[in-house]
Amino acid sequence: EQLPDSFEKLFFTDCRCADNASKAYEELFAKLDTNKDGKVDVSELKAGLDAMGIKAEKGAAQKIISSGDRNKDEGLDFSEFSKYLKEHEKKLQLTFKSLDKNKDGRIDITEIRQSLADLGLEISKEHAEKILQSIDVDGTMTVDWNEWREHFLFNPATNLQEIVRYWKHSTVLDIGDSLTIPDEFTEEEKTTGLWWKQLSAGAVAGAVSRTGTAPLDRMKVFMQVHASTTNKISLVSGFKQMLKEGGVASLWRGNGINVMKIAPETAIKFMAYEQYKKLLSSEPGKVKSHERFMAGSLAGATAQTAIYPMEVMKTRMTLRKTGQYSGMFDCAKKVLKNEGVKAFYKGYIPNILGIIPYAGIDLAVYESLKNFWLSHYAKDTANPGVLVLLGCGTISSTCGQLASYPLALIRTRMQAQASVEGSEQLPMNLMVKKIMKKEGFFGLYRGILPNFMKVIPAVSISYVVYEYMRSGLGIQK
Repeated sequence: EQLPDSFEKLFFTDCRCADNASKAYEELFAKLDTNKDGKVDVSELKAGLDAMGIKAEKGAAQKIISSGDRNKDEGLDFSEFSKYLKEHEKKLQLTFKSLDKNKDGRIDITEIRQSLADLGLEISKEHAEKILQSIDVDGTMTVDWNEWREHFLFNPATNLQEIVRYWKHSTVLDIGDSLTIPDEFTEEEKTTGLWWKQLSAGAVAGAVSRTGTAPLDRMKVFMQVHASTTNKISLVSGFKQMLKEGGVASLWRGNGINVMKIAPETAIKFMAYEQYKKLLSSEPGKVKSHERFMAGSLAGATAQTAIYPMEVMKTRMTLRKTGQYSGMFDCAKKVLKNEGVKAFYKGYIPNILGIIPYAGIDLAVYESLKNFWLSHYAKDTANPGVLVLLGCGTISSTCGQLASYPLALIRTRMQAQASVEGSEQLPMNLMVKKIMKKEGFFGLYRGILPNFMKVIPAVSISYVVYEYMRSGLGIQK
Protein backbone atom coordinates (compact mmCIF):
# COMPACT_ATOMS: atom_id res chain seq x y z
CA GLU A 1 0.00 0.00 0.00
CA GLN A 2 1.20 3.48 -0.79
CA LEU A 3 0.88 6.20 1.83
CA PRO A 4 -1.78 8.79 0.97
CA ASP A 5 -0.37 12.19 -0.05
CA SER A 6 -1.35 13.89 3.21
CA PHE A 7 0.38 11.28 5.37
CA GLU A 8 3.54 11.42 3.27
CA LYS A 9 3.67 15.17 3.97
CA LEU A 10 3.24 14.51 7.69
CA PHE A 11 5.85 11.77 7.81
CA PHE A 12 8.54 13.46 5.75
CA THR A 13 8.04 16.87 7.39
CA ASP A 14 8.47 15.32 10.84
CA CYS A 15 11.47 13.23 9.75
CA ARG A 16 13.32 16.03 7.93
CA CYS A 17 15.90 16.63 10.66
CA ALA A 18 16.02 13.12 12.09
CA ASP A 19 19.07 10.99 11.42
CA ASN A 20 17.76 8.09 13.39
CA ALA A 21 14.66 6.63 11.69
CA SER A 22 13.55 4.77 14.80
CA LYS A 23 13.67 7.94 16.90
CA ALA A 24 11.68 9.81 14.26
CA TYR A 25 9.05 7.07 14.26
CA GLU A 26 8.82 7.23 18.08
CA GLU A 27 8.38 11.01 18.10
CA LEU A 28 5.69 10.89 15.42
CA PHE A 29 3.88 8.01 17.15
CA ALA A 30 3.90 9.85 20.50
CA LYS A 31 2.50 12.96 18.85
CA LEU A 32 -0.37 11.00 17.26
CA ASP A 33 -1.19 8.79 20.27
CA THR A 34 -3.08 11.50 22.17
CA ASN A 35 -4.79 9.23 24.74
CA LYS A 36 -1.47 7.43 25.43
CA ASP A 37 -2.94 3.93 25.19
CA GLY A 38 -0.03 2.72 23.05
CA LYS A 39 -2.18 2.59 19.94
CA VAL A 40 -3.09 5.06 17.16
CA ASP A 41 -6.64 4.61 15.87
CA VAL A 42 -8.52 6.28 13.01
CA SER A 43 -9.92 9.16 15.08
CA GLU A 44 -6.49 9.97 16.57
CA LEU A 45 -4.87 9.88 13.15
CA LYS A 46 -7.55 12.18 11.71
CA ALA A 47 -7.16 14.57 14.65
CA GLY A 48 -3.36 14.49 14.28
CA LEU A 49 -3.57 15.37 10.60
CA ASP A 50 -5.99 18.24 11.35
CA ALA A 51 -3.84 19.55 14.23
CA MET A 52 -0.81 19.78 11.94
CA GLY A 53 -2.82 21.66 9.32
CA ILE A 54 -2.70 18.83 6.80
CA LYS A 55 -5.79 18.40 4.70
CA ALA A 56 -6.30 14.64 4.48
CA GLU A 57 -7.92 13.07 1.45
CA LYS A 58 -11.19 11.27 2.09
CA GLY A 59 -10.61 7.91 3.78
CA ALA A 60 -6.84 8.53 4.20
CA ALA A 61 -6.73 7.73 7.92
CA GLN A 62 -8.79 4.55 7.53
CA LYS A 63 -6.57 3.46 4.62
CA ILE A 64 -3.39 3.86 6.72
CA ILE A 65 -4.82 1.99 9.72
CA SER A 66 -6.23 -0.86 7.58
CA SER A 67 -2.94 -1.28 5.70
CA GLY A 68 -0.73 -1.49 8.80
CA ASP A 69 -3.10 -3.22 11.23
CA ARG A 70 -1.70 -6.77 11.42
CA ASN A 71 -3.64 -7.98 14.48
CA LYS A 72 -6.95 -6.46 13.32
CA ASP A 73 -7.59 -4.48 16.52
CA GLU A 74 -8.54 -1.33 14.54
CA GLY A 75 -5.42 0.56 15.54
CA LEU A 76 -1.65 0.60 15.06
CA ASP A 77 0.70 -0.14 17.94
CA PHE A 78 4.27 1.14 17.65
CA SER A 79 5.68 -2.00 16.01
CA GLU A 80 2.91 -1.98 13.37
CA PHE A 81 3.32 1.76 12.85
CA SER A 82 7.12 1.62 12.40
CA LYS A 83 6.94 -1.50 10.20
CA TYR A 84 4.46 0.26 7.94
CA LEU A 85 6.74 3.29 7.55
CA LYS A 86 9.88 1.18 7.01
CA GLU A 87 8.21 -0.80 4.24
CA HIS A 88 7.12 2.41 2.58
CA GLU A 89 10.64 3.86 2.75
CA LYS A 90 11.95 0.71 1.00
CA LYS A 91 9.53 1.38 -1.86
CA LEU A 92 10.71 4.99 -2.02
CA GLN A 93 14.31 3.79 -2.29
CA LEU A 94 13.35 1.43 -5.10
CA THR A 95 11.73 4.30 -6.98
CA PHE A 96 14.76 6.53 -6.41
CA LYS A 97 17.15 3.84 -7.67
CA SER A 98 15.08 3.21 -10.80
CA LEU A 99 15.22 6.95 -11.61
CA ASP A 100 18.97 7.18 -10.90
CA LYS A 101 20.08 5.73 -14.25
CA ASN A 102 23.82 6.34 -13.90
CA LYS A 103 23.87 5.19 -10.24
CA ASP A 104 25.67 8.32 -8.96
CA GLY A 105 23.21 8.80 -6.08
CA ARG A 106 21.60 11.87 -7.66
CA ILE A 107 18.73 12.44 -10.09
CA ASP A 108 19.20 15.10 -12.78
CA ILE A 109 17.04 16.53 -15.61
CA THR A 110 18.17 13.95 -18.16
CA GLU A 111 17.26 11.08 -15.83
CA ILE A 112 13.83 12.55 -15.05
CA ARG A 113 13.10 12.86 -18.78
CA GLN A 114 14.45 9.38 -19.55
CA SER A 115 12.44 7.76 -16.76
CA LEU A 116 9.25 9.37 -18.03
CA ALA A 117 10.10 8.36 -21.60
CA ASP A 118 10.64 4.76 -20.44
CA LEU A 119 7.07 4.81 -19.17
CA GLY A 120 5.69 6.31 -22.38
CA LEU A 121 5.60 10.00 -21.40
CA GLU A 122 7.62 12.51 -23.45
CA ILE A 123 8.17 15.87 -21.65
CA SER A 124 10.15 18.99 -22.50
CA LYS A 125 13.38 20.07 -20.80
CA GLU A 126 11.49 22.99 -19.19
CA HIS A 127 8.90 20.59 -17.78
CA ALA A 128 11.65 18.41 -16.30
CA GLU A 129 13.31 21.49 -14.75
CA LYS A 130 9.99 22.39 -13.14
CA ILE A 131 9.78 18.93 -11.55
CA LEU A 132 13.36 19.08 -10.25
CA GLN A 133 13.01 22.60 -8.85
CA SER A 134 10.01 21.51 -6.78
CA ILE A 135 12.18 18.91 -4.98
CA ASP A 136 15.66 20.44 -5.07
CA VAL A 137 16.39 21.99 -1.65
CA ASP A 138 20.05 23.01 -2.10
CA GLY A 139 19.67 24.58 -5.58
CA THR A 140 22.07 22.18 -7.35
CA MET A 141 19.42 21.14 -9.93
CA THR A 142 19.96 17.54 -8.86
CA VAL A 143 18.11 15.55 -6.20
CA ASP A 144 19.88 13.24 -3.75
CA TRP A 145 18.24 10.53 -1.64
CA ASN A 146 17.61 12.80 1.37
CA GLU A 147 15.92 15.46 -0.74
CA TRP A 148 13.85 12.79 -2.47
CA ARG A 149 12.79 11.18 0.81
CA GLU A 150 12.02 14.46 2.55
CA HIS A 151 10.03 15.98 -0.24
CA PHE A 152 8.79 13.02 -2.30
CA LEU A 153 5.71 14.82 -3.57
CA PHE A 154 6.01 16.67 -6.86
CA ASN A 155 3.69 19.55 -7.72
CA PRO A 156 0.29 17.97 -8.40
CA ALA A 157 0.19 18.31 -12.18
CA THR A 158 3.81 17.19 -12.63
CA ASN A 159 3.79 14.21 -10.29
CA LEU A 160 5.65 11.41 -12.10
CA GLN A 161 4.00 8.64 -10.10
CA GLU A 162 0.53 10.15 -10.45
CA ILE A 163 0.69 10.76 -14.20
CA VAL A 164 2.07 7.32 -14.94
CA ARG A 165 -0.37 5.58 -12.60
CA TYR A 166 -3.44 7.29 -14.00
CA TRP A 167 -2.46 7.51 -17.66
CA LYS A 168 -0.75 4.16 -18.19
CA HIS A 169 -2.40 2.87 -21.36
CA SER A 170 -3.86 -0.26 -19.84
CA THR A 171 -5.18 -3.17 -21.88
CA VAL A 172 -7.71 -4.16 -19.21
CA LEU A 173 -10.41 -2.34 -21.16
CA ASP A 174 -11.28 -5.43 -23.16
CA ILE A 175 -13.33 -4.88 -26.32
CA GLY A 176 -12.89 -8.38 -27.69
CA ASP A 177 -9.84 -7.76 -29.88
CA SER A 178 -6.35 -8.70 -28.76
CA LEU A 179 -4.17 -6.45 -30.90
CA THR A 180 -3.21 -3.84 -28.30
CA ILE A 181 0.34 -3.14 -27.08
CA PRO A 182 0.96 -5.04 -23.79
CA ASP A 183 0.81 -3.36 -20.39
CA GLU A 184 3.86 -1.40 -19.23
CA PHE A 185 4.93 -2.21 -15.67
CA THR A 186 7.23 -0.17 -13.45
CA GLU A 187 10.26 -1.75 -11.76
CA GLU A 188 8.43 -1.57 -8.43
CA GLU A 189 5.44 -3.51 -9.83
CA LYS A 190 7.79 -6.16 -11.23
CA THR A 191 9.81 -6.45 -8.00
CA THR A 192 6.77 -6.65 -5.71
CA GLY A 193 4.91 -9.11 -7.96
CA LEU A 194 1.99 -6.74 -8.60
CA TRP A 195 2.31 -7.28 -12.36
CA TRP A 196 0.93 -10.84 -12.32
CA LYS A 197 -1.97 -9.77 -10.10
CA GLN A 198 -2.82 -6.99 -12.55
CA LEU A 199 -2.60 -9.39 -15.51
CA SER A 200 -4.81 -11.90 -13.67
CA ALA A 201 -7.36 -9.21 -12.84
CA GLY A 202 -7.33 -8.11 -16.48
CA ALA A 203 -7.83 -11.68 -17.73
CA VAL A 204 -10.86 -12.23 -15.46
CA ALA A 205 -12.30 -8.84 -16.47
CA GLY A 206 -11.85 -9.76 -20.14
CA ALA A 207 -13.55 -13.13 -19.65
CA VAL A 208 -16.62 -11.57 -17.99
CA SER A 209 -16.72 -8.76 -20.55
CA ARG A 210 -16.56 -11.11 -23.55
CA THR A 211 -19.23 -13.37 -22.06
CA GLY A 212 -21.51 -10.36 -21.50
CA THR A 213 -21.14 -9.11 -25.08
CA ALA A 214 -20.89 -12.54 -26.81
CA PRO A 215 -24.26 -12.25 -28.67
CA LEU A 216 -23.09 -9.02 -30.37
CA ASP A 217 -19.72 -10.61 -31.15
CA ARG A 218 -21.45 -13.61 -32.75
CA MET A 219 -23.64 -11.25 -34.77
CA LYS A 220 -20.53 -9.42 -36.00
CA VAL A 221 -18.90 -12.67 -37.20
CA PHE A 222 -22.21 -13.82 -38.73
CA MET A 223 -22.52 -10.58 -40.74
CA GLN A 224 -18.82 -10.57 -41.72
CA VAL A 225 -19.17 -14.02 -43.29
CA HIS A 226 -22.75 -14.18 -44.59
CA ALA A 227 -23.91 -10.59 -45.26
CA SER A 228 -23.65 -9.21 -48.81
CA THR A 229 -25.53 -6.89 -51.17
CA THR A 230 -27.79 -9.79 -52.17
CA ASN A 231 -28.09 -11.28 -48.66
CA LYS A 232 -28.80 -8.26 -46.47
CA ILE A 233 -28.76 -9.16 -42.79
CA SER A 234 -29.96 -6.62 -40.22
CA LEU A 235 -29.43 -6.92 -36.47
CA VAL A 236 -33.06 -7.90 -35.90
CA SER A 237 -33.25 -10.46 -38.73
CA GLY A 238 -29.84 -11.88 -37.78
CA PHE A 239 -30.81 -12.46 -34.16
CA LYS A 240 -34.17 -13.94 -35.22
CA GLN A 241 -32.33 -16.36 -37.52
CA MET A 242 -29.92 -17.41 -34.73
CA LEU A 243 -32.71 -17.90 -32.19
CA LYS A 244 -34.80 -19.89 -34.65
CA GLU A 245 -31.87 -22.16 -35.55
CA GLY A 246 -30.46 -22.84 -32.07
CA GLY A 247 -32.40 -21.06 -29.33
CA VAL A 248 -31.12 -18.54 -26.78
CA ALA A 249 -28.01 -20.60 -25.92
CA SER A 250 -26.83 -20.36 -29.55
CA LEU A 251 -26.11 -16.64 -29.03
CA TRP A 252 -23.07 -17.67 -26.94
CA ARG A 253 -21.57 -20.09 -29.48
CA GLY A 254 -17.80 -19.68 -29.67
CA ASN A 255 -17.61 -17.79 -26.38
CA GLY A 256 -15.94 -20.63 -24.47
CA ILE A 257 -12.83 -20.70 -26.64
CA ASN A 258 -12.88 -16.89 -26.93
CA VAL A 259 -12.52 -16.73 -23.14
CA MET A 260 -10.01 -19.60 -22.95
CA LYS A 261 -7.51 -17.88 -25.23
CA ILE A 262 -7.22 -14.75 -23.04
CA ALA A 263 -4.83 -16.20 -20.43
CA PRO A 264 -2.25 -17.84 -22.76
CA GLU A 265 -2.24 -14.89 -25.12
CA THR A 266 -1.78 -12.36 -22.30
CA ALA A 267 1.06 -14.35 -20.73
CA ILE A 268 2.92 -14.95 -24.02
CA LYS A 269 2.49 -11.33 -25.11
CA PHE A 270 3.81 -9.95 -21.81
CA MET A 271 6.87 -12.25 -21.71
CA ALA A 272 7.68 -11.66 -25.39
CA TYR A 273 7.29 -7.88 -24.92
CA GLU A 274 9.87 -7.81 -22.12
CA GLN A 275 12.35 -9.77 -24.26
CA TYR A 276 11.80 -7.70 -27.44
CA LYS A 277 12.31 -4.47 -25.46
CA LYS A 278 15.73 -5.73 -24.35
CA LEU A 279 16.67 -6.80 -27.89
CA LEU A 280 15.51 -3.61 -29.62
CA SER A 281 16.68 -0.96 -27.15
CA SER A 282 19.63 1.02 -28.55
CA GLU A 283 20.90 1.73 -25.03
CA PRO A 284 20.74 -0.73 -22.11
CA GLY A 285 17.88 0.10 -19.75
CA LYS A 286 16.41 2.73 -22.10
CA VAL A 287 13.48 2.14 -24.43
CA LYS A 288 12.39 4.86 -26.86
CA SER A 289 8.80 5.31 -28.06
CA HIS A 290 9.32 3.76 -31.51
CA GLU A 291 11.23 0.84 -29.94
CA ARG A 292 8.35 0.27 -27.53
CA PHE A 293 5.87 0.25 -30.42
CA MET A 294 8.02 -2.21 -32.41
CA ALA A 295 8.48 -4.46 -29.36
CA GLY A 296 4.72 -4.37 -28.66
CA SER A 297 3.83 -5.20 -32.26
CA LEU A 298 6.32 -8.09 -32.37
CA ALA A 299 5.04 -9.37 -29.01
CA GLY A 300 1.49 -9.23 -30.37
CA ALA A 301 2.56 -11.12 -33.50
CA THR A 302 4.36 -13.75 -31.37
CA ALA A 303 1.30 -14.28 -29.15
CA GLN A 304 -1.06 -14.42 -32.13
CA THR A 305 1.17 -16.98 -33.87
CA ALA A 306 1.13 -19.20 -30.79
CA ILE A 307 -2.63 -19.10 -30.17
CA TYR A 308 -3.86 -18.59 -33.76
CA PRO A 309 -5.37 -22.10 -34.09
CA MET A 310 -7.68 -21.06 -31.23
CA GLU A 311 -8.72 -17.99 -33.27
CA VAL A 312 -9.72 -20.25 -36.20
CA MET A 313 -11.56 -22.58 -33.82
CA LYS A 314 -13.39 -19.62 -32.28
CA THR A 315 -14.69 -18.56 -35.72
CA ARG A 316 -15.74 -22.10 -36.63
CA MET A 317 -17.46 -22.65 -33.27
CA THR A 318 -19.20 -19.26 -33.55
CA LEU A 319 -20.62 -20.06 -37.00
CA ARG A 320 -21.49 -23.71 -36.34
CA LYS A 321 -24.98 -25.04 -36.87
CA THR A 322 -26.84 -27.07 -34.25
CA GLY A 323 -25.30 -30.54 -34.01
CA GLN A 324 -22.37 -29.76 -36.33
CA TYR A 325 -19.79 -30.22 -33.56
CA SER A 326 -20.27 -31.87 -30.18
CA GLY A 327 -17.64 -29.58 -28.67
CA MET A 328 -14.28 -27.87 -29.08
CA PHE A 329 -12.23 -31.07 -29.44
CA ASP A 330 -14.70 -32.54 -31.92
CA CYS A 331 -14.42 -29.34 -33.99
CA ALA A 332 -10.59 -29.52 -33.96
CA LYS A 333 -10.64 -33.22 -34.92
CA LYS A 334 -13.00 -32.65 -37.88
CA VAL A 335 -11.10 -29.61 -39.16
CA LEU A 336 -7.81 -31.54 -38.97
CA LYS A 337 -9.29 -34.61 -40.70
CA ASN A 338 -11.06 -32.73 -43.51
CA GLU A 339 -8.69 -29.82 -44.17
CA GLY A 340 -5.32 -30.67 -42.64
CA VAL A 341 -3.03 -28.70 -40.32
CA LYS A 342 -2.81 -25.62 -42.59
CA ALA A 343 -6.52 -24.94 -41.96
CA PHE A 344 -5.59 -23.79 -38.45
CA TYR A 345 -3.61 -20.89 -39.93
CA LYS A 346 -6.11 -19.63 -42.51
CA GLY A 347 -6.36 -15.84 -42.37
CA TYR A 348 -3.06 -15.61 -40.48
CA ILE A 349 -1.48 -12.98 -42.77
CA PRO A 350 -4.33 -10.38 -42.63
CA ASN A 351 -4.52 -10.97 -38.87
CA ILE A 352 -0.81 -10.21 -38.35
CA LEU A 353 -0.98 -7.22 -40.72
CA GLY A 354 -3.90 -5.86 -38.67
CA ILE A 355 -1.71 -5.48 -35.57
CA ILE A 356 0.25 -2.53 -37.02
CA PRO A 357 -2.65 -0.15 -37.86
CA TYR A 358 -4.61 -1.15 -34.76
CA ALA A 359 -1.79 -0.74 -32.24
CA GLY A 360 -0.29 2.32 -33.96
CA ILE A 361 -3.52 4.31 -34.21
CA ASP A 362 -4.73 3.17 -30.78
CA LEU A 363 -1.53 4.44 -29.11
CA ALA A 364 -1.30 7.63 -31.19
CA VAL A 365 -4.91 8.66 -30.46
CA TYR A 366 -4.57 7.81 -26.76
CA GLU A 367 -1.34 9.84 -26.45
CA SER A 368 -2.96 12.80 -28.24
CA LEU A 369 -6.03 12.74 -25.99
CA LYS A 370 -3.85 12.36 -22.88
CA ASN A 371 -1.56 15.27 -23.82
CA PHE A 372 -4.57 17.44 -24.70
CA TRP A 373 -6.15 16.82 -21.29
CA LEU A 374 -2.89 17.35 -19.37
CA SER A 375 -2.13 20.62 -21.16
CA HIS A 376 -5.67 22.07 -20.97
CA TYR A 377 -7.31 20.66 -17.84
CA ALA A 378 -4.59 19.43 -15.41
CA LYS A 379 -4.63 22.44 -13.10
CA ASP A 380 -4.81 20.96 -9.59
CA THR A 381 -4.26 17.26 -10.22
CA ALA A 382 -2.97 14.85 -12.83
CA ASN A 383 -5.92 12.53 -12.08
CA PRO A 384 -8.40 12.89 -14.96
CA GLY A 385 -11.06 10.74 -13.30
CA VAL A 386 -12.61 7.46 -14.37
CA LEU A 387 -14.90 8.86 -17.08
CA VAL A 388 -12.12 10.71 -18.89
CA LEU A 389 -9.81 7.66 -18.80
CA LEU A 390 -12.56 5.33 -19.99
CA GLY A 391 -13.52 7.82 -22.70
CA CYS A 392 -9.93 8.16 -23.96
CA GLY A 393 -9.40 4.38 -23.91
CA THR A 394 -12.68 3.72 -25.70
CA ILE A 395 -12.09 6.35 -28.40
CA SER A 396 -8.50 5.23 -29.09
CA SER A 397 -9.45 1.53 -29.25
CA THR A 398 -12.40 2.30 -31.52
CA CYS A 399 -10.19 4.30 -33.89
CA GLY A 400 -7.74 1.38 -33.96
CA GLN A 401 -10.57 -1.02 -34.76
CA LEU A 402 -11.87 1.24 -37.51
CA ALA A 403 -8.45 1.24 -39.21
CA SER A 404 -7.87 -2.51 -38.98
CA TYR A 405 -11.47 -3.71 -39.52
CA PRO A 406 -11.14 -4.60 -43.25
CA LEU A 407 -8.21 -6.90 -42.39
CA ALA A 408 -10.24 -8.43 -39.55
CA LEU A 409 -13.13 -9.11 -41.96
CA ILE A 410 -10.79 -10.75 -44.52
CA ARG A 411 -9.26 -12.86 -41.73
CA THR A 412 -12.67 -14.06 -40.53
CA ARG A 413 -13.85 -14.95 -44.03
CA MET A 414 -10.66 -16.90 -44.73
CA GLN A 415 -11.03 -18.74 -41.41
CA ALA A 416 -14.63 -19.66 -42.25
CA GLN A 417 -14.25 -20.45 -45.99
CA ALA A 418 -14.23 -24.25 -45.80
CA SER A 419 -17.23 -24.35 -43.45
CA VAL A 420 -19.46 -22.20 -45.71
CA GLU A 421 -21.23 -24.12 -48.46
CA GLY A 422 -20.32 -23.05 -51.99
CA SER A 423 -17.58 -20.72 -50.76
CA GLU A 424 -14.45 -20.30 -52.90
CA GLN A 425 -11.06 -20.94 -51.25
CA LEU A 426 -9.48 -17.58 -52.10
CA PRO A 427 -6.17 -16.06 -50.94
CA MET A 428 -6.19 -12.61 -49.30
CA ASN A 429 -5.56 -10.44 -52.39
CA LEU A 430 -8.23 -12.14 -54.53
CA MET A 431 -10.76 -11.98 -51.70
CA VAL A 432 -10.23 -8.21 -51.32
CA LYS A 433 -10.71 -7.77 -55.11
CA LYS A 434 -13.86 -9.90 -55.07
CA ILE A 435 -15.43 -7.95 -52.16
CA MET A 436 -14.52 -4.56 -53.68
CA LYS A 437 -15.96 -5.61 -57.07
CA LYS A 438 -19.22 -7.08 -55.76
CA GLU A 439 -19.92 -4.95 -52.69
CA GLY A 440 -17.72 -1.86 -53.01
CA PHE A 441 -15.48 -0.34 -50.34
CA PHE A 442 -18.13 -0.56 -47.60
CA GLY A 443 -18.30 -4.31 -48.15
CA LEU A 444 -15.05 -4.42 -46.15
CA TYR A 445 -16.97 -3.02 -43.16
CA ARG A 446 -19.78 -5.60 -42.93
CA GLY A 447 -20.69 -6.25 -39.29
CA ILE A 448 -19.13 -3.08 -37.93
CA LEU A 449 -22.42 -1.90 -36.37
CA PRO A 450 -22.69 -4.75 -33.79
CA ASN A 451 -18.91 -4.42 -33.31
CA PHE A 452 -19.29 -0.75 -32.29
CA MET A 453 -22.41 -1.51 -30.26
CA LYS A 454 -20.44 -3.86 -27.99
CA VAL A 455 -17.60 -1.39 -27.27
CA ILE A 456 -19.27 0.65 -24.48
CA PRO A 457 -20.81 -2.32 -22.60
CA ALA A 458 -17.54 -4.30 -23.01
CA VAL A 459 -15.42 -1.44 -21.64
CA SER A 460 -17.84 -0.79 -18.78
CA ILE A 461 -18.07 -4.46 -17.74
CA SER A 462 -14.31 -5.04 -17.95
CA TYR A 463 -13.54 -1.89 -15.94
CA VAL A 464 -15.99 -2.70 -13.13
CA VAL A 465 -14.84 -6.34 -12.89
CA TYR A 466 -11.17 -5.26 -13.02
CA GLU A 467 -11.65 -2.85 -10.10
CA TYR A 468 -13.36 -5.58 -8.03
CA MET A 469 -10.58 -8.02 -8.89
CA ARG A 470 -7.88 -5.48 -7.97
CA SER A 471 -9.56 -4.97 -4.63
CA GLY A 472 -9.89 -8.72 -4.05
CA LEU A 473 -6.25 -9.38 -4.95
CA GLY A 474 -5.02 -6.59 -2.68
CA ILE A 475 -3.83 -4.26 -5.45
CA GLN A 476 -3.93 -0.62 -4.40
CA LYS A 477 -6.48 1.54 -6.21
